[in-house]
Amino acid sequence: MATVFESLDELPGAVGTHLGYSDWLTIDQERIDLFAEATGDHQWIHVDAERAALGPFGSTIAHGYLTLSLTSMFLPALIEVRGISMGINYGTDKVRFPAPVPVGSRVRAGAELVDVAAVVGGFQTVIRITMEMDGSERPACVVESVSRFLR
Repeated sequence: MATVFESLDELPGAVGTHLGYSDWLTIDQERIDLFAEATGDHQWIHVDAERAALGPFGSTIAHGYLTLSLTSMFLPALIEVRGISMGINYGTDKVRFPAPVPVGSRVRAGAELVDVAAVVGGFQTVIRITMEMDGSERPACVVESVSRFLR
């Protein structure tokens, strides 16, 4: 369930707030293959199950950028700002991939609002999103996502 801000003006006072967790999502081979097709990244550790079984991870793994791209799906499940004309993805700051995501893994996102700055027409936020893997001590991805919420 998303953390709901009833108005844009509530954002500055919420710096440091943990926004919660998304539902779990299983990363299956079909999703990995579709990402490979969309990006042209057909490296064997992602798409060749037989070869990957003998490789360093014991199976295929999700692309790091697939894991990163899922933050766009999870973020609306974590934060809702009401009374705005739009929210836009403005980019990312620091991105890291501390652990590989083997096929069949379950991931979810947790998020914290770490910065809010006034911009023309609204606020720019930095939300640290941590992509967790079920059963792993290390996250799959940690990203500082930059968004703009506009009046």
